[in-house]
Amino acid sequence: MKLHRSILFLILALALAVHSSAQSDVKRLDGSSIATTEIDKTVVRLMESAAVTGVAIAVLDDGKIVYSKAYGFRDKEKNLPLTTDSVMSGASLTKVAFAYIAMQLVDEGKLDLDKPIYHYLPKPLPEYLRYADLAGDTRHKKITARMLLSHTAGFANWRAFEDDHKLKIHFEPGSRYAYSGEGIDLLQLVVETITGKPIGELMQDRLLTPLGMARTSMTWQDRFESDFANGYDEYGRLLGPQKRARADAAGSLLTTISDYGRFFEAVANGRLLQSKTREQIFAPQIRITSKHQFPTLADDHTNENDAIKLSYGLAWGLFWTPYGKAFFKEGHDDGWRNYAVCFDNPKSGIVILTNSGNGEGIFHYLLETTLKDSFTPIEWEGYTPYDKLPPRPPLAKHTQVAIDPKILQRYTGRYGEPPNLIITIRQVGDHLTIQENQEPVQNLFPESETTFFSKSNDDVMTFESTKDGRVTRMILDLSDREIPINRIE
Repeated sequence: MKLHRSILFLILALALAVHSSAQSDVKRLDGSSIATTEIDKTVVRLMESAAVTGVAIAVLDDGKIVYSKAYGFRDKEKNLPLTTDSVMSGASLTKVAFAYIAMQLVDEGKLDLDKPIYHYLPKPLPEYLRYADLAGDTRHKKITARMLLSHTAGFANWRAFEDDHKLKIHFEPGSRYAYSGEGIDLLQLVVETITGKPIGELMQDRLLTPLGMARTSMTWQDRFESDFANGYDEYGRLLGPQKRARADAAGSLLTTISDYGRFFEAVANGRLLQSKTREQIFAPQIRITSKHQFPTLADDHTNENDAIKLSYGLAWGLFWTPYGKAFFKEGHDDGWRNYAVCFDNPKSGIVILTNSGNGEGIFHYLLETTLKDSFTPIEWEGYTPYDKLPPRPPLAKHTQVAIDPKILQRYTGRYGEPPNLIITIRQVGDHLTIQENQEPVQNLFPESETTFFSKSNDDVMTFESTKDGRVTRMILDLSDREIPINRIE
């Protein structure tokens, strides 16, 4: 007898979910308690309704993780359950872990939050190839570690989103909030320069080992092969794991819910930091008036979040409620949606890790159920509840055709703008593969002699050639625009 998929899902989610705590009730912000069995039922119901592949949660109460559990699948195709030791992508939850390292350097007097960061570098910032775009803009000399951690340095989130893919300072440093991975990466350069060590080693020595985070790393490790999660997009298509080869302070952390729960406990209790340094992290640096967090440079403003005094501290967002101050951080990547929030005085909170592009759709209801948290700025975060989203548009239909392998060979090579963006095209049998920097390799299948499509996402690539057949660039066709990417070699 073959079980219906939804029935199989429910059985696995409930029967194979892994506990790290046997506590039967969890205390919420308003003083009420919720049975862990009720949390389980809520998570499973939300996952099924929102088509979320896997969810792992760690609930904090009085500064301790009192409940940790994983639900659903780490590998949907093989029916392998997600566990509390399954390695998942931390995405931008990486930023607050890296910030902890930076603040340790503040503790030690090695980093001054208000000293312009160029003072820590052995040569002018624009002389570094990655920052050559800033030559001629002297405002880079005003940028401090405080600005980089509070996302007020003036950068876009990523230069790849700029029309010309160049790094720019868009406003006077320190004057407004604009979330930026570029800013965190710049601070990574500064921290590595101060210490003389790569960020992966620093994280291991200063954070992961002291906190016992044995299944966490800034890059992929062979020991993760026994239990790791694949990512899945909004349509449930397999994206695979993130096997990062390069450590990136803005987003390469690979972790488990058990391990990240340990870090969350440390943050709540100020472990590994002086108390005055922890206070700086959660002191408001800039008030936020933007209507949405993304796109980061949008000029739409609102007073909708005045009641909670939405602000940013050092790497963490902040808001105020009848239960006191709360700090939060989100993580968002293809196939991964994560969130962490902690109410500082009661030291109550939750970490949510999901391996699904639909994960954000359940955050609102999950926060309300587990914590009685109705204060998280859901709209500003872009966490529209799953049942309030418009219907998902149907997938575009593509038909794979057979083309001469000699034509495929013409397209192989590297495209982009070194050193920031390098896209490598290779030939594998009857199709091509594409790899952006050190990201996972994806397959591209021919729809015509010049146009290729992905079966795992909506990417469509068209190659352009001169009259003599020399390939000069490829065009990435998005739903709202086309992005030309020149050939390097």
